[in-house]
Amino acid sequence: QVQLVESGGGLVQPGGSLRLSCTVSGCSLSFNARAWYWQAPGKSREKVAAIARGGTTGYTDSVKGRFTISRDNVKNTVYLQMDSLKPEDTGVYYCNSAVAPFASWGQGTQVSVSS
Repeated sequence: QVQLVESGGGLVQPGGSLRLSCTVSGCSLSFNARAWYWQAPGKSREKVAAIARGGTTGYTDSVKGRFTISRDNVKNTVYLQMDSLKPEDTGVYYCNSAVAPFASWGQGTQVSVSS
């Protein structure tokens, strides 16, 4: 059974940075395209960044140029480097497969951007 554990969130001021990590167990990370998803309070989950098996990346327009997704297949970990954070980036961040079928969602990691 695939397990996803996200970490690295916290409270940061606007313009600050965070680095999120997602450790994948139960399967090899290299088998799947992976993505980070963002869920704002009261809203549905949205994909913000994805990385293909070969390393090609893609981003939603709102984070392009500010967020960077990467993966370490040896450590079975996916990262999301978040720079120039804005208050509207606040929410819970999850990782999972970039496309269906999805593993069971982890608990996510809370990111709060506020002065």
